[in-house]
Amino acid sequence: MSSNNGADNASQRRIAIAVARFNEQVTGMMLDGCRQTLLDAGLAEQDLEIHQVPGAWELPLACQLLAESDRFHAVIAIGAVIRGETSHFDFISAECTAGLQRVGLDTGVPVAFGVLTAENGEQALERADPARKNKGREAALAALDMIALKAELAGDCG
Repeated sequence: MSSNNGADNASQRRIAIAVARFNEQVTGMMLDGCRQTLLDAGLAEQDLEIHQVPGAWELPLACQLLAESDRFHAVIAIGAVIRGETSHFDFISAECTAGLQRVGLDTGVPVAFGVLTAENGEQALERADPARKNKGREAALAALDMIALKAELAGDCG
């Protein structure tokens, strides 16, 4: 088994990012961190597609459509759900999470989870900021690691 993670080389890979417009200040920072990490790992700009969706609720369907297109080695979901005064937060975050997991399991295409669930806007901004916690970077690295694992296992059954 290889001990290298997928971040060592992203060249000749194609990755799609589905990013929610809702909470755009947060998701924009996450997208910046994610995109820069992928490019730093060797992914060519033309091999990265970014698709915007209204919010976290729409991420699972968008990721399913991208995964089923057979054009990408992985799909990254970026969104932010911030707790408010109602139970809306609980429903959206739980269903988004379950939907994204199902997409990966049903399609076999790695789906990296870059959906923040934060108690407040300040917490979300801290976690999203590429100069601070950089959760967009973490989603990119997870996608690269899963691409590498899938490729490694595809060649080991001989």
